Amino acid sequence: MLAGVLFVAVLGNAAMAVETPAYNEVRRDGDFEVRDYPALVVAEVTVDGGQKEAANKGFRLLAGYIFGANKKRQSIAMTAPVAQQAVGERIAMTAPVAQTQGAVGSWVVRFTMPRAWSLETLPVPDDARVRLRRTRPARVAALRFSGLAKPDDVQRKSSELLAWVASHGLHATGAVTLAQYNPPWTLWFMRRNEVMVEIER
Repeated sequence: MLAGVLFVAVLGNAAMAVETPAYNEVRRDGDFEVRDYPALVVAEVTVDGGQKEAANKGFRLLAGYIFGANKKRQSIAMTAPVAQQAVGERIAMTAPVAQTQGAVGSWVVRFTMPRAWSLETLPVPDDARVRLRRTRPARVAALRFSGLAKPDDVQRKSSELLAWVASHGLHATGAVTLAQYNPPWTLWFMRRNEVMVEIER
């Protein structure tokens, strides 16, 4: 029985293979990494609620856009991860976490657009809440972990990431972002999650 469940989960993940943003690995230390990302084209929305509620709201709006809720009725391939960041949080390198369990506030939820698309070629969203923009190149510190990314997990991993950043003489310049890579039916121990924070070069 368990073997059958594992087979379906692995097959489902393989079938859902999606594009992820390219980056250059600058440094690796166990589950911690420092990465350089190029400028990326993203679609994002700002939504209110707790961490999970906001993620669900944001995902629905962005999924609507890429599945055809746009002026050209054009589909855009799904990418990973889905990124979520608290709005207005500024994290010093020794501060605790950007996201706390049960915290209600505003969150930016973001999809990175496939590399084949540019701001000039992407269709205009039907919903004005969906914004298209180009990010600037960034260096980030990231910590990978598995599981369901519950608020307590995110809090703990964010604290670990910021402590690692500080202990290595690096300087965080913004809020911690939660990145989730897998579809919701993925078994918890097979999920890839990351907390990420931009750092000074």
